[in-house]
Amino acid sequence: MDPGSFLALFADDQLPLYVASGALLVALVLLILFNRFRSQSEANQEVQKQRLDTLWQELDDMRIGQMERPHHAAGPASDGLGREQLAIEKSAYDRLWPPVCDLHEKLGAFLRALESEEPANDSRLSARNAALEARTVLNQVRPFCHQRVEELATQLIDAEIKAHLAGCQYQEIQRDTRSDGGDHDLEVQHQKYRLLYDGEVPELMNELIDAIRRRVVRRGEGTGYS
Repeated sequence: MDPGSFLALFADDQLPLYVASGALLVALVLLILFNRFRSQSEANQEVQKQRLDTLWQELDDMRIGQMERPHHAAGPASDGLGREQLAIEKSAYDRLWPPVCDLHEKLGAFLRALESEEPANDSRLSARNAALEARTVLNQVRPFCHQRVEELATQLIDAEIKAHLAGCQYQEIQRDTRSDGGDHDLEVQHQKYRLLYDGEVPELMNELIDAIRRRVVRRGEGTGYS
């Protein structure tokens, strides 16, 4: 085609059609390129997603392995440490329980003497000394006790001391027959120490027994303690 014919072609009335066809061709090429780029991008995203999934799985496996490894590596040393801790805790309860029982028995003897109107000075002093002994022993073994056992033992000893004080008040009112309203005050103190000794104290003692049993007897089933 000579230059004149080429220029004549663009001068023709069909020029807009050629321009539109060219624009459509360019658009098709761009669309093909865009689709190819999008496919590549989606493929890359899928690969990255698979890598991330694998990474999370590896992290989970590592975390599980770290949690399980101490159990596998615990062995005799860990068992020995557990037995030693259990023995120390059991020794603390062996020291604590006798004075707690002694306090309960001596307090009961004092309160029974009051109600039967028998001489109660000796039993009153014995109960007081037993309370002091129980509190002293608790303070000595407190660092070696489980927190729940320590709380229950403290509450129990405090409740028995409150019952003892109410009994002492009852005894003082009994002696002072000249006090106005003495019968009412006497009944108030009587109800107070009875509610403590017959209600709160037995409940706390049962809870303390159960707590010590859970800590020592059940834990010791596999380590030689019963």
